[in-house]
Amino acid sequence: MRYVSTRGQTPPMGFADAVLTGLAPDGGLLLPETIPDIRDRLPHWRTLGYVELAQELIALFVDDIPRDVLDDLIAKSYATFDHPDIVPLVPVGDLTVMELFHGPTLAFKDVALQLLGHLFEHVLGERGEHLNILGATSGDTGSAAIAGVRGQRDIDIFIMYPKGRVSELQELQMTTVPDENVHCLAVEGSFDDCQNLMKTLFGDLGFKAEYHLGAVNSVNWARVLAQVVYYAYASMKLGGVAPVRFCVPTGNFGNVFAGYVAKRMGFPVGQLMLATNENDILSVFFETGVYQRGEVRFTITPAMDIQVASNFERYLYYLLGEDPVALRAFMQAFASEGRAALPASPGTGDFAATAVNVADTAATIRAVFRTHGYVADPHTAVGIAAAQRFPAPGPTVCLATAHPAKFPEAVDEAVGAPLARHERLERLRGLPARTTVIPATLDAVRAFLETHATRR
Repeated sequence: MRYVSTRGQTPPMGFADAVLTGLAPDGGLLLPETIPDIRDRLPHWRTLGYVELAQELIALFVDDIPRDVLDDLIAKSYATFDHPDIVPLVPVGDLTVMELFHGPTLAFKDVALQLLGHLFEHVLGERGEHLNILGATSGDTGSAAIAGVRGQRDIDIFIMYPKGRVSELQELQMTTVPDENVHCLAVEGSFDDCQNLMKTLFGDLGFKAEYHLGAVNSVNWARVLAQVVYYAYASMKLGGVAPVRFCVPTGNFGNVFAGYVAKRMGFPVGQLMLATNENDILSVFFETGVYQRGEVRFTITPAMDIQVASNFERYLYYLLGEDPVALRAFMQAFASEGRAALPASPGTGDFAATAVNVADTAATIRAVFRTHGYVADPHTAVGIAAAQRFPAPGPTVCLATAHPAKFPEAVDEAVGAPLARHERLERLRGLPARTTVIPATLDAVRAFLETHATRR
């Protein structure tokens, strides 16, 4: 399996190189040359548990890591989860909630980043190389990435997050990790500033090569691939006559794009309902065909306080007929003008989209708890609220992206009781923390890396 860039100006590469490369040298995102059709495998795959399904599915996209080694890496990745089903399916009224937060940092990012950490360790060990990971987080990616690579000899990890714009516990999950290879940077700006700084440094090919920069953000294809598995799993467990609809709270489009890949592979995935918060660039696009940057609005769902969806380019590539020239023109218009448009609205085929404001998010947390006794974190509540706006027959799965204890203030206020707690998080309070505050400038990030990163 070879991987190509959405912008068409990077030579194809194998899976291991794609993992280490992250963002393609031409500024595009990597995708497999072909997406396998698995429909003839469905009868057998329906009988598999989560780990076994992950081993079968991921192997279709990897031909440069021996199968027995790959299987072992996958098994080790999910041995850290505290639920036997890995991603349990929980009935909540007429909906099914798929809980993706049973990993080490209690967020859905663990599903992919535990695997990515093991992939990094294997590939770097085989090649005798060192990697400096540069990441940007709006909350959960940073802690999950750190958990995946902390203490690894061949990796240093540098995580940028918007100062004062992640929850207290999200910050503590990053800054209280004592391992010397972990570096946290509190950027005086928004998540979009962090993401833009990261992408700009990856675009400096000389600097990227000198410091061997790697990515853990969802620009890394391995993250999307790991997430495809839980759409496949849920669709086969719940899918009968009707395909399974999924409602996905999203800001960066990576999570919902994994569902789109699962659908293209032939799994019984129906419509993908994309749920944003008040940062509605994606929902506006699916209504109008216009992709336009706005001012970031800060909400009780900080992981979705994003105005530039870093994975959206992958979907556009398919929407534009896998034409890298058309894709480059669209992205160049957006980069220069903050706005780009399709000739017409993309319609409602694979996706439906809506934006959920703060008041509706809090009301949904309250209503779900009072009616069903289920405590949802604010991001999950955005997805549940969106699902309720698109009623339809057949099974609907809402993705629960974080444990409610990660957002105790918002959840406790909504339900009227101090219920959002988890022992693992409470133990972080009072621990020594390490972080460096820097301005949202390229010079500041570059200077920190030049001081602390290992050069090739």
